[in-house]
Amino acid sequence: MPGALGEFGRVLGAAGVSLEGGGVFAGVAHFLVEDADRARDALHAAGIGPVSVHDVVSLRLDQELPGSLGIVAARFGEAGLTINTQYSDHAGNLILVVGEG
Repeated sequence: MPGALGEFGRVLGAAGVSLEGGGVFAGVAHFLVEDADRARDALHAAGIGPVSVHDVVSLRLDQELPGSLGIVAARFGEAGLTINTQYSDHAGNLILVVGEG
């Protein structure tokens, strides 16, 4: 929908919620915020949704080590976890939204 991302950003900004990382992937917004409850409440109040909140794993990859993402992703797989979303935050940290199986 034209203007949807602008409205999303305006609502969160008005609520004092800063976006720490994320983006829109295949029409689904994934954003990293410090105060997820405040963000969810503001978006719900504005009629924007559905909104879901997930814990994330944030870590710094060794940029000098080729294949470091593969090493990390393999460890999550070995633990029975699925990486549902992967992106970087504004500080260059790897952000993973994971779930079981």
